[in-house]
Amino acid sequence: MTCEGAPGLYEFFAGGGMARAGLGPGWRTLFANDFDPMKGRAYADNWGADALRVGDVHDLTPGDLPGHALLAWASSPCQDLSLAGRRGGLGGARSSAFFGFWRLIRALDDEGRAPPLVVIENVTGLFTSNGGQDFALLCQALAEAGYVYGAVELDAADFTPQSRPRMFMIASRRDVPGLSEAAPSDHLHSRRLCAAHDRLPPGLRSGWRWWRLPPPPRRNSRLADLLEPDAAVAWRSHAQTDRLIDQLAPLQRLRLDQITARSASAQGERAVGALFRRTRTTAEGRHQRAEVRFDGLAGCLRTSGGGSSRQFLLVVENGRVRSRHMTPREAARLMGLPDSYRLPAATTAALHLVGDGVAVPVVRWLSEHLLRPLATALLADRRTDPSAGPLSPSIRKVVP
Repeated sequence: MTCEGAPGLYEFFAGGGMARAGLGPGWRTLFANDFDPMKGRAYADNWGADALRVGDVHDLTPGDLPGHALLAWASSPCQDLSLAGRRGGLGGARSSAFFGFWRLIRALDDEGRAPPLVVIENVTGLFTSNGGQDFALLCQALAEAGYVYGAVELDAADFTPQSRPRMFMIASRRDVPGLSEAAPSDHLHSRRLCAAHDRLPPGLRSGWRWWRLPPPPRRNSRLADLLEPDAAVAWRSHAQTDRLIDQLAPLQRLRLDQITARSASAQGERAVGALFRRTRTTAEGRHQRAEVRFDGLAGCLRTSGGGSSRQFLLVVENGRVRSRHMTPREAARLMGLPDSYRLPAATTAALHLVGDGVAVPVVRWLSEHLLRPLATALLADRRTDPSAGPLSPSIRKVVP
């Protein structure tokens, strides 16, 4: 239940409301939007439809957005930025939806209603898309609208057993002492992020902030901990499993054979691996290869539009290898969603919904350690200077 008097939230590209789940009851959703009717139904099933508007973000007007939100969250489409996609950049057919969102923010600014806090979540491919020009374009848009801004790179693997690095750009209309550092930190700012920052022109680097966050917590779960009981799932045939194994590269096949041999011994333990298939290009042409990992993590959950096939599980026990598809509920757990979360009945729809979302515990941690402190400072500004208007900017940067 949302706390009474909680600051307002606009949730764009909302999907099934995973950002809302992570932000928690400390935020009050005033408006949510997604283009996909299936995702809209899932959102309504879990959160109600009162604040939801299903449709193209380009068709929205400021009049569609009620009230004054403190935070705008945008998990804009990433297919044109992902390494698994076609790398069309922000100008690609899907990822260009960002500009529809930003047009609304600027229009709200003209009315004095622009949220003073903005989070833009996307894949880390944005750091290098179009030679870094897309990242610079994003920073320029924020700077011209009067925000200070900075990105952090967080991996869901620190919170849940799924490898899922993502970029979070946090922009604020107020500089808050103590929430940023003079230099990047190893646990938030990767080399690729720092390189993207260094490519920015001086006028954009002046608006940059190295946000301060504590190191992420140590994950205490493994992929095997989140799986359904063996008797409750459908297993693939021996022939299907053998075909999957035959697609492994030689070194990966050798490692699987070693794990299988160990499992046949009296001391052997059950081993669970996540397997996904990729199309690789070699001198001989394009080939489908299987890649499996036994490090306790699943690979990054993706949608079919991202160029990756559905993820499999390999279970090695007593000298035997079995395989099966990952279930939608297991995928939802890897995103940090509780079992009470209502998934679409169709398997493909459920996997698409989950694979296109944001990891809930990552959002929760970001909110607790940065967004809530920023919100507290912004709300204090509004209380001490009511004449400035509810969302009037307290700083204004001009890019030369």
